[in-house]
Amino acid sequence: MLLKNIENALNKQIRIEAESSQTYLSMACWAEVHGLEGIAQFMYAQSDEERAHMLKLIKYVNERGGHAQVTDLKAPKTTYTTFKEMFEELYKHEVFVSDSINELVHITFSEKDYATHNFLQWYVSEQIEEEATAKNILDKINLIGDDKGGLYLFDRDIQQLAVTNSTTNSLK
Repeated sequence: MLLKNIENALNKQIRIEAESSQTYLSMACWAEVHGLEGIAQFMYAQSDEERAHMLKLIKYVNERGGHAQVTDLKAPKTTYTTFKEMFEELYKHEVFVSDSINELVHITFSEKDYATHNFLQWYVSEQIEEEATAKNILDKINLIGDDKGGLYLFDRDIQQLAVTNSTTNSLK
């Protein structure tokens, strides 16, 4: 049985994961209308992944005797000046999600809820991967600079990353 403060913290994380999914979806839409098909495909796949993270939390809360809550979401940003700005915001968002997961882990440890603490270790590992991916992408964008040919190649490369991540995530 979940303690009420842990249930509330997990429900907060459910909302954060849902907002993450919406953020990626909004970024996908922006990229798609700007002709960045590879980036759009990557963002659509990330949106699906964040939704899966949310569903995993929902199932856990309900299975542990809590009541998962689906609440109103903050509307994501819908426009960006550049694709670089979009990825900078993506990175900041992933750091925010990591901080939230870490706080949740801290609460479960403080409350000696070791089952939930153990469950959350998957999210800790996932966030390490998410931050590293976002940072790697930003590094590549900085290498490209204003080179349009580099942007074209980057868009193709990130499309490949989306396909690879999609395959890897389906195996998890």
